[in-house]
Amino acid sequence: MTFLLDEIALATARLAEAGVPSPRTDAEEIAAFVHGVRRSELHTVKDADFDALFWEGVARREAREPLQHITGHAYFRYLELAVGPGVFVPRPETEVVAGWAIERLREMDVAEPLVVDLGTGSGAIALSIAQEVALAQVHAVEVDPDAYGWAKRNIAEHGQGRVHLHPEDLADALPELNGKVDLVISNPPYIPPGAIPRDPEVRDYDPSRALYGTGADGLNEVRAVERTARRLLRPGGWVAVEHADEQGQSVYRLFPEDKGWRDARLRQDLTRRDRFVTAKFGQE
Repeated sequence: MTFLLDEIALATARLAEAGVPSPRTDAEEIAAFVHGVRRSELHTVKDADFDALFWEGVARREAREPLQHITGHAYFRYLELAVGPGVFVPRPETEVVAGWAIERLREMDVAEPLVVDLGTGSGAIALSIAQEVALAQVHAVEVDPDAYGWAKRNIAEHGQGRVHLHPEDLADALPELNGKVDLVISNPPYIPPGAIPRDPEVRDYDPSRALYGTGADGLNEVRAVERTARRLLRPGGWVAVEHADEQGQSVYRLFPEDKGWRDARLRQDLTRRDRFVTAKFGQE
């Protein structure tokens, strides 16, 4: 055992006592970040090279500051994204939504799929689609100035020239693409006003504008996504929108056949909880 590994063991106990869900992983991530190595290389750090900044990072995580704010990056599918105060930290459940969209786009008989990500935040969904779907052209929409700045940074790093960022509101974005889009995807704010997220990392650090929807049920932004998707999609195009697990039936009902939607379905995340709704617009 090296001195650093001993310190990681102590930090793990501290983080576990503080209620951090993955204390060992987080302690190792902080140690790797501070010492400039991979987690698999922590054992190579010499005792003389131990950096006491490790314990500063541990104290921040013990206070339930998000790990991603401490290290400055978040992993999403195959991407490492820059994140920090002012932008929603992308989460594993959203990776499932993005994965469904990527599979659907690969199945389409379209040479250069046209995709719109409404409320892109850090750019996680838009960039994953651009990375994993050959020749896809992705338009990412973000009205919040802080989140826009993070998305711009990530798109410059990972966008491959195929992600186009627009400082527009999701309710009236991109009229020039009306009727042309193959897939619209969104992880909009949907927490009802007055509801309090359980996790301190979400409640105390994620920007409220990315969390809390408007309207009594918090779903006004989802309703806006439905209207915008109906305007943007070509016949046969698809929409996918994320929601809280208890909102599945309410969101499903926002995509009825009398508005042109077909094949609306509730879909689950990895924990088998309702997580997003998909629907096809009109007939091909």
